[in-house]
This record gives sequence, C-alpha cells and structure tokens, in this order.
Amino acid sequence: MNRIPGGLMLIPLILGSIVGTFAPGFLELGSFTTALFAESALPLIAVLIFATGMQITAKASGPVLATTGVVLLFKTIIPASLVAGLGLLVGIDGILGISILALLASFDNSNGGLWLAFTGRYGDYRDRGAYMASAINDGPFFTLLFLGISGLGNIPLLALLAAVIPLILGFIVGNLDAKWTEVMRPVPNIVIPFFAFALGTGIDLRNVITGGLSGIFVGIAATLITGALMYIGYRFVLRRGGKSGIGIASATTAGNSIATPAIVAAADPSFSPFVEVATAQVASAVLVTAIFAPLLATWVLKRQGGLDTDDAVEVTPTSTADLPSAGDPSAPTTRRRRTQDDDRS
Repeated sequence: MNRIPGGLMLIPLILGSIVGTFAPGFLELGSFTTALFAESALPLIAVLIFATGMQITAKASGPVLATTGVVLLFKTIIPASLVAGLGLLVGIDGILGISILALLASFDNSNGGLWLAFTGRYGDYRDRGAYMASAINDGPFFTLLFLGISGLGNIPLLALLAAVIPLILGFIVGNLDAKWTEVMRPVPNIVIPFFAFALGTGIDLRNVITGGLSGIFVGIAATLITGALMYIGYRFVLRRGGKSGIGIASATTAGNSIATPAIVAAADPSFSPFVEVATAQVASAVLVTAIFAPLLATWVLKRQGGLDTDDAVEVTPTSTADLPSAGDPSAPTTRRRRTQDDDRS
C-alpha cells in the first residue's frame, strides 16, 4: 500500500469492487460481516472527520495563518467556485462524461500527507503549518457547501450542519486535551482501508475502466488548474519568490475525497446516478495528482532556483528531532542543516 500513492484507500477500494461485482453474496451474510464490509462506510468516515478535527490546533502564528488562508482560498474556494459556475452553465451532468460531483470532489481538497512530506523537504514552518488547510478541506463539507450555495443540489441545512459537526467537535476536544489528539492520531490509517472497501462494494467494475480513463483527465486538470492558482497565491499574495513553486504541491486530491460522492448522494438523492462513475474518477484523480503535483512543483522550484536558496538550508530537517512537535506543525524549525564538517567533528 505504501508503494502506491493513495494506496491505503485505493487498494481496499479495488478489492471491495471486485467482491461486490463477483461475490455479492458474501456481503449479504449478515451480522458482523455485512456490518463491517458492506455498511460501515458512513460511520467510519464520521470517525475519520472527528479525528481530523482534533488535529487542527488553535495555536498558530500570523505567517502560518496567512499561508493557510492562501491555501484555502486558492486550492479550495476559488476552484470550487469555478466548478460550481461550470455546473450552472452545463448542469450537474458536467462535460465529457465527468459530472460536476466528480469535479468538485477532486478540485476542492488536498492531500495533507503529501503536503507535509513535500514541505518538510523544501518548505519552512509556514508551509508545514498550512497543513491546517488540508485538515479543514479534507472531507465532503466544501462540496456540500458549494452545491447548496449554487443551487446545483438540494442540500438541506441540517445535512450540511451534520456533515461538519464531527469536525467541530473534534476541534474542540483536540484543543481542550492534547492527549486525546495523540490517541486519535492513528485513526486515519485504521479506518480508511475499511470504509474504502465498503465503498468499493458499491462500484461496478464495468464502470471503473470508463471512470478510470476519464479520471486520469480529471487528475491532470486538477493539478494544472489548482496548481496554477496556488502558484499565483504563493507568488503574488505571499510573495515567496523562487519558493513559490511549493504551493503547487497542494494541487492534489485527498484520498478521503473518494467517499465524497456517496456522502453527497446520501444528502441529495438526485446525485445517486453519478456516484459509481464519480467515485472511480475521483479514485483515479487521487493517484494521478499524487504523482503529478510533486513532480510539477519540484520542476518549477528547480527552474526558479527554489531548491538552492538559503532558506531551504535552514528549514530542511535532517532528522526527526528537527521536525515540529506532534500536533504543532506551526513551530519554526531553526536548526541548520548538518554539514560534512559537523560529521567529521
């Protein structure tokens, strides 16, 4: 699973689709088998959203909040607005076999794990602290919000509130008790494979090939469009100069977004016909963006000299001791990089 970007969710999703297509009787055995492998998606996703909220710390410096705001604006709000505007022009069916549901679920969020890995190598404490943006946009909330605001979906206010309550409660609990935050930190790695399998059981493999091919296009489009927006935000709003390419690393689709089409359909049944194909398209976009976005970001940084600047030397961690403490990604890293002279001494 670790060798494939998004593999923690993609592999169980594929296995679930195989079982759902060729051995559906297994899912109807009842009792714990049916509860875990066929009906667990929404409860486990709720646990994940709660755990995600616990990782959002209220303690953040001004530069971290500024960077977080830019990521939310240029990676989530503007892309979601553009997709919603497209939906008003062409309808929820979308274009080229790609529904508005699939586009929103792919465009309005980001892969927080990949962002932390990339910014840990090339960024500084401001970039790592902006992981909060991924914690906020990771989930169905913004997709539901923009479908409701635009009128494309009939999303009841209570459904929207119900989608965000676990995140809010998690935020409150996490900030009241840091120990609970540490306890809940492993939750994503525990629940994602199980709810991914359950989601996969609802995917007909005959639609996966079609959805997968169009999903590659969705992933490329998500990286190029949101990557360009993030570069603009880093270049002209944050004024990061040669390091502006770092922002492109957020032009990804979070693995959790694979669950978004099913959640939206639960709130508004009119989107039910799009769930199977949209889920397959989003799954492909997760894989494509996880590979393409960091490659593009590195290429831009290299062309602009962002890989060789002095600030990169100051912030690149050389061991786990150089990383910010757990639950506090906003803490500056002031240690200098270990040199060969240090090693000889």
